[in-house]
Amino acid sequence: MSPRAIRLQIGQLLIAGFHGTTIPVELRTIAREFSLGGLILFGRNVEAPEQVAELARAARELTPEVPPWISVDQEGGRVARLRRPFTEWPPMRALGRANSDDLTRRFARALADELAAVGITLDFAPVLDVLTNRSNTAIGDRALGDDAATVARLGAVIIDELQRAGVAACGKHFPGHGDTQADSHDDLPLVEHPPDRLRAIEFEPFRAAVRANVASLMVGHVLAAAFDQTRPASLSPAVVRLIRDELGFDGVVFTDDLDMGAITKHWSMPDAVVEAVAAGCDGVLICQGTADTQYASLEALVRALEDQRLPCSRVEEALKRHQRMKDRFLAAPLAPADAWRARRSMIGREAHAALAAEMARFL
Repeated sequence: MSPRAIRLQIGQLLIAGFHGTTIPVELRTIAREFSLGGLILFGRNVEAPEQVAELARAARELTPEVPPWISVDQEGGRVARLRRPFTEWPPMRALGRANSDDLTRRFARALADELAAVGITLDFAPVLDVLTNRSNTAIGDRALGDDAATVARLGAVIIDELQRAGVAACGKHFPGHGDTQADSHDDLPLVEHPPDRLRAIEFEPFRAAVRANVASLMVGHVLAAAFDQTRPASLSPAVVRLIRDELGFDGVVFTDDLDMGAITKHWSMPDAVVEAVAAGCDGVLICQGTADTQYASLEALVRALEDQRLPCSRVEEALKRHQRMKDRFLAAPLAPADAWRARRSMIGREAHAALAAEMARFL
């Protein structure tokens, strides 16, 4: 693939955040010039279910030949971008305490039905961190539990049910954020465990996710000193190789949001994007930055290709993984605009509210 051809597709590696409830003109420009891997929605982008559905439809029309992901962090509890009239789910700790495959499966199917109803195609969930440090507030009740086997089993159930319903899942945050003190939103957390411990505990839910055919995994901004003493996992070739070589995963690997303090306190955004892709990540999230920052980061990738700091083969590999994932989940043609009305009944159903109440009893 020529550098010119790669330039026209390099935006496939970007999941972009934005402000407002419609797609900004600047992001439309990026999509025209570079293509666009996807959008990620936050509370600031959500006004009503109908508006989310229209936004998702508009996004699909940006690059219809390679549709962008419409993604969200919809875990439950405090990490939920879709609030009422969507069902408001308890944190995942409830499912871990219930320890029920059936309850977990019913939750995941209901969650997927509401996401799919408004055109969301990728959920950055489930959290697969094992909460072995109770003072870890960054993860806390977002985790399914403190037992690796339970997190692995229930995480695989969530993945299976989301994906059966047509919503791609993303297990996070490899190599494990469950035993850290710092919050990667603020600074770079240190994971101090030796390799054997990490492989026995932290890696187990990610192995289960791979066995469940998870569409994607997310690498966290943690310093796993056992494998790399200088770079966070998201920028570390050594850590990303573990996903490929030890977990046997050949799907899409995303970074966590590169706008978090763990990265921005130590790297410029364009440099971090280049390092993440060079390390083996296939997709980068830039959630809070402006379109100017996103544009500059894509230009930095192009320059790195031109001066051969970034091999064309690395980007070609990433693009192929994105294409396989999109072929799997986005192959269906865009539904007619009025199809939303038939799906509206899935949002905030009484049965879903009853299920959320059933989960909450275990908190």
